[in-house]
Amino acid sequence: REGGALTEVACWAHARRKIHDVYISSKSATAEEALKRISELYAIEDEIRGLPESERLAARQQRSKALLTSLHEWMVEKNGTLSKKSRLGEAFSYVLNQWDALCYYSDDGLAEVDNNTAERALRAVCLGKKNYVFFGSDHGGERGALLYGLIGTCRLNGIDPEAYLRHILSVLPEWPSNRVD
Repeated sequence: REGGALTEVACWAHARRKIHDVYISSKSATAEEALKRISELYAIEDEIRGLPESERLAARQQRSKALLTSLHEWMVEKNGTLSKKSRLGEAFSYVLNQWDALCYYSDDGLAEVDNNTAERALRAVCLGKKNYVFFGSDHGGERGALLYGLIGTCRLNGIDPEAYLRHILSVLPEWPSNRVD
C-alpha cells in the first residue's frame, strides 16, 4: 500500500506442503490429521470462491476462525510431544511460527488462503529466465515483462491471449489517439 504499513500474509499451501512431505515419507497419523484439518479450511475456500468480499469474510469469520483456533490448539499440543529436530516437528514449528500471517486471510475478505494463483502466473517467467538475456536491452526486457503481464492477465480472466492480441493489433492502427487511456 502506498505510504501505508505492510502486512505479512503467509501461504497455507507452503505450510501444508511441509506437512504433506512428512506424511508421504512416513505415513504419520499426526501428519495425516493435520492435513485433514487443513483440507477443511480449503473446503470452505472452495465453497466461497467467487463470492463478494463481504460474504467471504462472513463465512471465514463464522466457519474458518473456529477451525483455525482448534487447529492451533491441537498443533501446539502435538508439537510439545514432537522432537524439534524431527521433520514433523520442524513442519509444525514452521506453521506455528507463521501462525498470525497464516490466519490473516480469515480477517480479510480479499485475501487468499494461499498464493498458488500468483505462483502459477509467474512460473513461465521463472522457467524462462535463462532465455531472457536475448531481449537485448533493459528496454527489451521491459517490453517482454509487459507482454508476460498482459498474457498472464488474459489467462487469469479466461481470455485466449493469442486471440486477444490479434484483435488488439488489428484495431489499434485505426484507434483514435484521444480514446487511449
